[in-house]
Amino acid sequence: SSARAGILAGGGMQCQAGPMTLPDPRHDAPSPWIRRFAWLVPAGGTVLDLACGAGRHARHFLGLGHPVLALDRDLAGVADLEGQPGVALLRADLEDGGAFPLAGRRFAGVVVTNYLWRPLLPALVAAGAPGGCLLYETFALGNERFGLPANPDHLLRPHELLDAVAGQLR
Repeated sequence: SSARAGILAGGGMQCQAGPMTLPDPRHDAPSPWIRRFAWLVPAGGTVLDLACGAGRHARHFLGLGHPVLALDRDLAGVADLEGQPGVALLRADLEDGGAFPLAGRRFAGVVVTNYLWRPLLPALVAAGAPGGCLLYETFALGNERFGLPANPDHLLRPHELLDAVAGQLR
């Protein structure tokens, strides 16, 4: 088991937080949390899969008929998607101190799982299009009792995601 937290927020918009369950990392299935709330992303709207890794969520949304932009500092896990219709890949190191590479772009869905870089939170909230949805799931304080990540820099504090969207999303 692990201590996890998630938030979903839509631009118009709704916001929910709740306990998360971690899928078996040996499988490429999308997170149950993301599958559960994928319907909130407006039909046909472009989805940003941030820190996409092997692209399990990009693949999920592509299968649901959404164009996707998969972003990661290492695109090896999604190299097989290159050139497929409806797929854009962007290699970017989000932690190098540079500007957010998608500043000014808006997405129907912004999906982030198992990743936390606090300086990026305002940019992620801004990347949600009106009527869109932010689906965020990552580890929370308390996870250190179960294993990695254990560094508090990589664990959400209570209400941290809700505070990050307060006044901007509902």
